[in-house]
This record gives sequence, structure tokens and C-alpha cells, in this order.
Amino acid sequence: MGLFKAAELDLARTISRLDYCNPFLPERLTLERRALGADYVGFEQVLNVRSGAGHEEVEENIRRLVARVGRAVEMARQRLAGGFAANEREHALYEDLALFYLYHSHHLRFREWILKAQQGAPRRKLGFFAEFEESARRLLFIPGVDLPHRDPPEHLFAFFFQMNRAFVNIYHNIVGGSLSAAKLRGAIWQSIFTHDLRRYRRSLYLRMGDISTLITGPSGTGKELVAVAVGLSRYIPFDRESLKFTEDFVDSLHALNLSALSPTLIESELFGHRRGAFTGALEDRAGWFEQCGPLGAVFLDEIGDLDLSIQVKLLRVLQTRRFQRLGEAGPRSFQGKLIAATNRDLDQALSNGAFREDLYYRLCADMITTPSLRDQLGQDASELRHLVRFIAAQIAGQEADELTGEVMEWVERKLGFDYSWPGNFRELEQCVRNILIRKEYHPASGRLPAAATQGDAGHYLEAARSGKLTADELLTAYCRHVHSKTGSFAEAARRLGLDRRTVKARVLSDGG
Repeated sequence: MGLFKAAELDLARTISRLDYCNPFLPERLTLERRALGADYVGFEQVLNVRSGAGHEEVEENIRRLVARVGRAVEMARQRLAGGFAANEREHALYEDLALFYLYHSHHLRFREWILKAQQGAPRRKLGFFAEFEESARRLLFIPGVDLPHRDPPEHLFAFFFQMNRAFVNIYHNIVGGSLSAAKLRGAIWQSIFTHDLRRYRRSLYLRMGDISTLITGPSGTGKELVAVAVGLSRYIPFDRESLKFTEDFVDSLHALNLSALSPTLIESELFGHRRGAFTGALEDRAGWFEQCGPLGAVFLDEIGDLDLSIQVKLLRVLQTRRFQRLGEAGPRSFQGKLIAATNRDLDQALSNGAFREDLYYRLCADMITTPSLRDQLGQDASELRHLVRFIAAQIAGQEADELTGEVMEWVERKLGFDYSWPGNFRELEQCVRNILIRKEYHPASGRLPAAATQGDAGHYLEAARSGKLTADELLTAYCRHVHSKTGSFAEAARRLGLDRRTVKARVLSDGG
């Protein structure tokens, strides 16, 4: 007989995989189902906000798993404490069971503390560390038993805090039930912890700040939300004496939109300046690189717009971790993590010399690509409804259900469910706001949905064949049809021999 009985061994092997899997990919739910069997509470195949307010099913499965794992780990602990000579593999499985139990026995307290901190609550001491430490020492520090990767309780506490913080930041920032949204959440988790969580816990948690993260994707797809999730989820050591973490994670991300500033202002914001360095520099100022601590991050949005002269200086920072304030000769150090984002085609920018190749290769070690809203939706109207409901809840509160119905009716009637949403999630937000205020939404010039206009034209042209249309209605239908083929008001006007303003008015009109 081994350390585990047959049923316990199967559970231990499953939990060992569950401990280190990516929580946002389908494997996590598959493993939970295997571990619980008939006791598993089923729900969607992709873990996301729409799985339920407070994701009750997730927590119920965790509660049942904690009870089951708790019994198994206690039986194994008693055998080890009684002198059972387990082999290396059994020790590793026992340790994984104990870690699962420790993490999930305390994760709700971690998340409550994290959410309160994000809402501005004072950072109180984490008094439950004493309870956590007592439990960790009882399970992991058994006299005479040398477990393979036993960590000090304060490191485990900090590691579990980071995992909970990352989960909260990803889960609440990246919404959607599509597979592409799930892959994005999974990619962010990997960016924080790598694909090997065991290796990260052993040593990489000290080194991930050296690797830059580059976020690419179309405008309006949430690149800044990805940056927030990565930047606010870094490892922070826990001080057992003060019962506090050594840094405050809430204010650890320093963001700068490069497209909104001149090169001189960008340099001043990043590197800081000395009094008198340029006109308007009335006092010494520390830049973001200097203000960012070793556990923080600097986020540079729209890095594809960065002037070549500043690209050279940024490259030097990434290579040497050194920089100088404007007007100052002495070197200063940047110890944090760099996160950058762009909606530009960097391959094209590299080809035409607008972006330095050496800087690109310093940034692209870790890349995340945000999917377009069209990719997320496919042809699934129910996914669109869930996203609209999410936006409506933020905008209209208790009126969200009624507003969601109004938006979905407008989309079905005027845009069509195959509308491509060229403005992505940002456009969907504007659509919801427009319908809330005026009960209508019209895409920007040049963005009229082709399928919708083709549908309208088909309806009207069929009516024209039977002689049921007025000349005015027929002109409107034909304007919409030509615009759907050209995608341009100007080109449609040229082909029709009409004024561009006339064509636009016909295409965007509510009636026929």
C-alpha cells in the first residue's frame, strides 16, 4: 500500500494538474469535473463574467473540492507524521494537495481584501496570515518529512496573493464568453506567470520584471485593460513583521499615451527633467521611469507613434536599465517592468523605417494580441447580448435589462447581427450610450453595415419589382445598395451622379 489509497491517488493526480493549469482555459473546468465526478456543478465551458454574478457555480465547485481535498490531505498527513516512508512522487503529490487546500481555503479572504483595496479602502494589516502560517506549517513542515519544493509561509502567502490579484484583474477586466476572449484571458495569465507555474513559484517570480510585454490589436479592443491586468499583478513580497505587503499594488502602474504628447513632453514624462532644461521647466521633476519602483510597471500606449529619436533612448533604457533626466548628466536607474501597446502594423513600420528593429526585438519577447469584437462575436447573437448587458449594467444600473432589449432590437433591425463593429468594443459602448440617450445609433461615416444595407436593398428592390415602391423609396434603396458595394459615400455619389450629402442622408435615414 502506498501513501494514497486508490481513490485518493486519482484525486491527488488530478489536483496536481489543477494546481498549475491556466484557470481561464477549458482544461481547468475539465479537471474540476474529473475531480468531483457526480458532485460537479456544471456551467459554461469558458470561465467568464457572464457565468453568473459572483460565479456561484465556480465557488460551489471549489467549496466541494476543498472539502474533498481536505479529507485526503489530512489522511495522508497523518500517515506521514506516523512514519510512513513515502517515495519522491508521493511527496510531490502530497505537497500539491496541501497547496491546493491552503490556496482555496483562503482565496475568498484574499479577494475581499483586493476588491476593497481597488475601491479605495485603507490598506489594513492582513491578520489572517497567522492562521495561514499555522496551517501551512502543519501541512508542509512535518518532522522528518522532506517535501520537494517547500517554501516559507510568507512566500506562499505572497504568491497566493499574486495569483488571486491576477485572477481578479483578468476576470473583471476581460469580459466575454467566446473562445477568443478565453484565449486572451489565458494569454494574460501566461504573461504574468509563464506557462510553467511551478517554475515561476520556484524562481521566476523575481525575474519577470526584466521581460517587456507588447500588446497589439485593433483600436477599441481593450489593450489598456490588458496592460492594467499585467501591470497590477506583479509579485509583491509579504512582510511578516508588519503583516503588510512591501508595496501597494493599486498605484504601481504608470501609464502614458504617447500619441497625445509632443516628443519633448514625452521625454520629460518618461525621463524627467532638471529645472531650466527647456522652456517651462520651472523645477526639477522625476519622470515615470524614476517614479516606478522595482515592483511597478510603466505602460506606454501607442508606442508605434514614438519618434525615432526617443526610440533610441528607450532602447538604451531596456538594454542598460539606465537613463538621464533632461538637462542632467548623472545616470539614474529603471527597475520596473515595461508594457507597451500599439494598434499599428509594426511589420509595416519596420519595413518603412518608422520603427527600429532592435527596439522591436527588445519588446516582442512577450506578445499579447487582442481580438476584434467581430472575432469574439462570430455569428452568435447571444454573445452580443451578454456584452451589451455588461455595458448596460455599468451605464444604466437597474435599467440594464430594458436598455439591453432596446439595443438588441436596434441592432437586429438596423445593423444586422453580422455587422462587423469596426470600432470594436469601444464602438459597442457608444452604441449602447447612443440608444440610452436617443434610442438610435448610426455608425460613423463609411462604417454602415454592408449586410444590413444589402438586406434593406433586397427588400426594397423586391418590392420595386411588384410596383409597391414610390420613386423616393426606390432611390433610397438604390443608394444603400450602391454604398454597400463601394463602402464609401463619395464613391457611391460618383457612381450615382448625386451629391455626397444626398447619398449619406439616404443611406443613414431611418425610413425608406
